[in-house]
Amino acid sequence: MTKLQDDIENYLSHSHPHSDEYHQAVREVFDDIAEVYRKEPAYRRWNIAERMLEPDRIVRFRVCWEDDNGQVQVNRGWRVQFNNVLGAYKGGIRFDPSVNESVLKFLGFEQCFKNALTGLPMGGGKGGADFDPKGRSEREIMRFCQAYMQELHRHIGPNVDVPAGDINVGPREIGFLYGHYVKLTNRWEGVLTGKSPGFGGSCGRTEATGYGVVYFLKNMLQAHDQSLESQRVLISGAGTVALYAAEKCIREGAKVITVSDSRGTRVFRNGMSEKELVSLRTLKLEQHGSLEDADCGTWHSNKTPWFAAKGAIALPCATQNEVDGKAMKRLIGNDLLALCEGANMPLTQEAHDKLIDANLLYGPGKAANAGGVAVSGLERSQNASLQSWSMDKVDTMLSGIMEDIHNRCIEHVKRKDGIYPYSKGANLYAFKKLAEAMMAYGVK
Repeated sequence: MTKLQDDIENYLSHSHPHSDEYHQAVREVFDDIAEVYRKEPAYRRWNIAERMLEPDRIVRFRVCWEDDNGQVQVNRGWRVQFNNVLGAYKGGIRFDPSVNESVLKFLGFEQCFKNALTGLPMGGGKGGADFDPKGRSEREIMRFCQAYMQELHRHIGPNVDVPAGDINVGPREIGFLYGHYVKLTNRWEGVLTGKSPGFGGSCGRTEATGYGVVYFLKNMLQAHDQSLESQRVLISGAGTVALYAAEKCIREGAKVITVSDSRGTRVFRNGMSEKELVSLRTLKLEQHGSLEDADCGTWHSNKTPWFAAKGAIALPCATQNEVDGKAMKRLIGNDLLALCEGANMPLTQEAHDKLIDANLLYGPGKAANAGGVAVSGLERSQNASLQSWSMDKVDTMLSGIMEDIHNRCIEHVKRKDGIYPYSKGANLYAFKKLAEAMMAYGVK
């Protein structure tokens, strides 16, 4: 362990205890940039490491709301405004019982690097609440969103912090949040992204993260003389990211073999058809059902995609730390060609290390799933200029941004046994961009 890594460990233990997810995300970055940091005295002189690890601010608040039975409910809400040297804070809002300060710090930290890779003027942030929308009526979800915005509106603005959606926060929830923001402030402005195109949202925002993963994957394969066509693709998750990644894979001629949820995995032995995809989207996104209830493919209860089928390409699109060491060993043993992260930090540390040691194609989440925030950036541009762009224009721009991100990931690294180390390259590029801005600002 280098002195920098030792200093990082001591700082995290002292200043951010009980934050396992955050520690994992930080280690992954600083393991990659340690040598560069050591060779540049200015980084130490300006204490970039410690400044980069401490969020600008963490806002925590109580969210009180009333359910359909007239019972007052209490949840905890947060907004982590991590770093704004590259632009206004930008990052999603997540509603899920798993949300806590550690998770949001890790997501906010990752967001700083992800946004740096897009080339757009965006800082990093993240927010959410430990509210569980499952089983709640639409009216209850609306009242919760309004109560959350009642507290959040004081801390956001189009040039301050521009939240977006994330897990369990889609266009409907963004609409509720935005409507209450307008009521509270009497201002119609681009303070939230992920809105409906009917009132300031961008075409293609819903599809962007899933499509972006596949655009990055295509660039990665092409750089190594490979093609996506006819490849067997294992996808985890059945939310927006997973299903739109599946859609784009099918349209590119790949065979989507799996999708999954918390109950198990649905396997399509010869690849999912577009008709089957439509039925799954209706079930998951419109009826909020389980894949167990679908009438296509084969159901494997309590199995993840990595143990339910074989495939050359893996797209984990569910949640953090969903792929452990055992699953990675199986993937590699089944002739894995490439893995691209649709979720944020879906690999455990053990799984990450095994994949790096195997020297296979690896698209890290901060690069591969940046399509969503990229189109959020485009939505901000449309709002600022009072324009609305077509789906074709947005999709073309998204494809170009993902190609640029791919190229930035290999800008500072060389091939190792014929393979570009994308994770290291993404961390190096983003770190250097953030560090240069922080030094230019002086002591901030």
